[in-house]
Amino acid sequence: MDDQPCRNFFLEPQSPSHRQYEALRAFFVERQSLAEVAARYGYKPAAFNVMISRFRSQIRRHDVPPFFSPTAAVGPRDDRVAKTTTAPRKPKSPISGSST
Repeated sequence: MDDQPCRNFFLEPQSPSHRQYEALRAFFVERQSLAEVAARYGYKPAAFNVMISRFRSQIRRHDVPPFFSPTAAVGPRDDRVAKTTTAPRKPKSPISGSST
């Protein structure tokens, strides 16, 4: 079975968020040099350095990095939980069906 298209998905990410993920992963997990990762994923070294700094800051603040869906990573946030309301009640009819 030819898995090259699957390998290319990881080695040559197409979407910007996927490319950021793979670049940051290569830097932090694989311990590749900043210059090497920047060249591999098409970033200028200074721009990639800013990306690394922002990522570190987000992690320190316990923010979900931009390439992850907040609901998939940590579940729904309290302020995003749908509020349920009861349907408005219809006013009583002026004709109640009984005579006084």
